[in-house]
Amino acid sequence: MSSTSRLTSVEQRRARLAGRHHLSGDAADPVEATRSVVVLHATDPATVYLSVLARCADLTLADVSRTLYDDRALVRMMAMRRTLFVAPVELAPVVHHAASLGVAATMRKTLLKQLGTLPTDPELTDDPAELAAWLEDVEKGVEKAVLTLGIASGAQIGAAEPRLRTAILPTTDKKYDVRRTVTTQVLALMGAEGRLVRREPLGAWTSRQHTWESGAAWWPDGVPDLPLEQARADLVEAYLRAFGPVTETDVAWWTGWPLGVTRKAVVAAGAIDVDGLLVHPDDTDPVDVPEPTAALLPALDPTPMGWKQRDWFLPADPAPLYDPYGNVGPTLWWAGEVVGGWAVRKDGTVATRVLVDRGAEAARALEAAARRLQPRMEGAAVTPSFPTPLEKELRIV
Repeated sequence: MSSTSRLTSVEQRRARLAGRHHLSGDAADPVEATRSVVVLHATDPATVYLSVLARCADLTLADVSRTLYDDRALVRMMAMRRTLFVAPVELAPVVHHAASLGVAATMRKTLLKQLGTLPTDPELTDDPAELAAWLEDVEKGVEKAVLTLGIASGAQIGAAEPRLRTAILPTTDKKYDVRRTVTTQVLALMGAEGRLVRREPLGAWTSRQHTWESGAAWWPDGVPDLPLEQARADLVEAYLRAFGPVTETDVAWWTGWPLGVTRKAVVAAGAIDVDGLLVHPDDTDPVDVPEPTAALLPALDPTPMGWKQRDWFLPADPAPLYDPYGNVGPTLWWAGEVVGGWAVRKDGTVATRVLVDRGAEAARALEAAARRLQPRMEGAAVTPSFPTPLEKELRIV
């Protein structure tokens, strides 16, 4: 077998995944753990913490919080596929220009359309130019309020800038069609534009409600500028180094870009085609296969969510591990392969189930990994936003 063929074999891809994503728990700190997968999924705040704990065997929840909020070495960003991520701060300009600004443009267009076509309280003009000017003035008010307040909740910002309480009214009797203020949309939009940054949660580390801080506290001169095409190439390069070999479909899915944009960025990143898979030009040598290790990765972890085409590391029947929309639940890993799932029950205990038998050594290692994780969560009952069949079943005592 040639070296290039070995490079794209299932064994080689799993070896790269396990080693580069620190599934043995050997990452030095939360920043190294995050860099290993480019960015961490942050739709569920708990995912950020559990993804780091899985890759850093000796760290605590407090260590993760300190890196996020005291050291400011990691930053929350709305980016690829309009998903919330945590990125290393040095990569933030790349993510910002390659993905976040495009997402922000779509968010602004959507919000202005809603304000101009749906009933509001108080009633707003339907003139597009006047609406755009109104929204920009509200955003200036938000920026002023946050600079005065420092780190503040959405409610606190809304009290200081009352126009955030403007409500979009329901137009049907559907349960989901309810009165809602524009607070969340405006703050999220400003976050995507780098003018605000999500900070500590309101409550425990699992809370989905966050405080906000001015982007100027992170980037006094604004997010560093970067040409769009360069940012896209840099993002693809980072992805290739962490996840390669990959397919063109994987790149397009992970970035959320149209195929034409993806192909141009892949070329700019210098990707090389090896047996139909893409790798970084400096990454064409096979790697050593490490000793097999066990890992418990949380729901929406960036490793199982890193590829669109996942058959090479999933069980023959992965349905119990994913929800109907393709969101992955908590997974058990052995030697770079998903072999089962897990859940956290109300009492904070970890329940596991192996779906693929890889022998007694794997079973013992997975049980030991679950025992080590349980006290590190400090009694929290973690429930994913997108529960999967197996996770729901295991959560029931």
